Amino acid sequence: SCSVSQAAAAAAQSLYAFSARPLAGREPVSLDSLRDKENAKNEEILNFLKYVRPGGGFEPNFMLFEKCEVNGAGSYPLFAFLREALPAPSDDATELMTDPKLIIWSLVCQNDVAWNFDKLLVGPDSVPVRRYRRRFQTIDIEPDIEALLSQGPSCASGTPPTSAAWQL
Repeated sequence: SCSVSQAAAAAAQSLYAFSARPLAGREPVSLDSLRDKENAKNEEILNFLKYVRPGGGFEPNFMLFEKCEVNGAGSYPLFAFLREALPAPSDDATELMTDPKLIIWSLVCQNDVAWNFDKLLVGPDSVPVRRYRRRFQTIDIEPDIEALLSQGPSCASGTPPTSAAWQL
């Protein structure tokens, strides 16, 4: 049976307190054993995009890279560099995570990337310029990009452009 008593559901502290039976009918699997696991391998991501989300035959016209760690002791060096260069998002410098139970890495630092939809703006000269939290709308970065491009090569100093568009 897939039903769970109301008492059991109320006693559970999270989804991970439950077990589920796989489609093949094998023994139930503890959902806690799946905690912090990515369900897709690198080679599966393109098919996921094409057939599931967004689906409809979608094929990105941009380069995708392998998954990597962005926080913690095993973070990829590029992300360690970006976190040091841009230690706090410009739109919300205080939020790391709304619920500490969602932090799935160890060696937690204030400059960690909190969500996979956080955004980092890097100039054409490879200098990190600005960081935004997940709730910041991607379209709203356009004025920052235009201000950055209008500065030309002078943005190599690593300081954000002085345009009013940079004042959020």
